[in-house]
Amino acid sequence: MKNVTDPFLSLSYWPSAGSFGFNTDILATNPINLSVVLGVLIFFGKGVLSDLLDNRKQRILKTIRNSEELREGALEQLEKARSRLRKVEKEADQFRVNGYSEIEREKLNLINSTSKTLEQLENYKNETIHFEQQRAINEVRQRVFQQALEGALGTLNSCLNNELHLRTISTNIGMFGTMKEITD
Repeated sequence: MKNVTDPFLSLSYWPSAGSFGFNTDILATNPINLSVVLGVLIFFGKGVLSDLLDNRKQRILKTIRNSEELREGALEQLEKARSRLRKVEKEADQFRVNGYSEIEREKLNLINSTSKTLEQLENYKNETIHFEQQRAINEVRQRVFQQALEGALGTLNSCLNNELHLRTISTNIGMFGTMKEITD
């Protein structure tokens, strides 16, 4: 088996290429062969290269068109979103205004209701005061009447004897009899 390092060691034994310079031997440099190969490559590779470039150009143009379409779609969506936003803002403002007017209306209703309730309470208070005054007046009248009656009975009992008592009863019976005859 050969040693792997043998080819590298053999490099040290190669002779040097000499000095650097231009080789003017046309057959040694082979420019004719190179120009023929380049000409064939250009002639036959021109179509392939132009097809590759055309395909690349078409893909780039298609990508640009797609990007433009996407941009226009995004702009349309943005405009729709802005339109919806304006609409929602208008509705929100309208709800806000309606809410404030509803609050004011409820406030006025509450004030009116409260004032009516206060008025009713004032009327109830006045009626209660009037009722209590009438009751107090009636109590005073009853006491005065009772005291007057007691005083009159006391006076009558002290001044009245049997004879006067019988005469008063007879007079009253006579008056009732006269009244009965008048009504018949």
